[in-house]
Amino acid sequence: MSGYVYIVTNKPKGTLYIGVTSNLEQRIYEHREGLTQGFTSRYGCTRLVWYEEHFEIGSAIQREKSLKRWYRAWKIALIDQFNPTWRDLYEEFG
Repeated sequence: MSGYVYIVTNKPKGTLYIGVTSNLEQRIYEHREGLTQGFTSRYGCTRLVWYEEHFEIGSAIQREKSLKRWYRAWKIALIDQFNPTWRDLYEEFG
């Protein structure tokens, strides 16, 4: 089973949330619609700004844990490299 690691935010360079899922499009939809209570709904993190696909969910989980230990500046640099305008990548899904 494949997996995705992703970062959502409330605005460019705002609050960051790192998550992991096996269905990226559905999970981001849940964040956008506020369907689950918690950090992302509390801080309005609905904008998908970075993601990475893994062929095994286990490697995605390991990558998520690793990214969560990174300094904030490193996370911002990762997003800037992948998505310099911090556009909402969810809007590019079919």
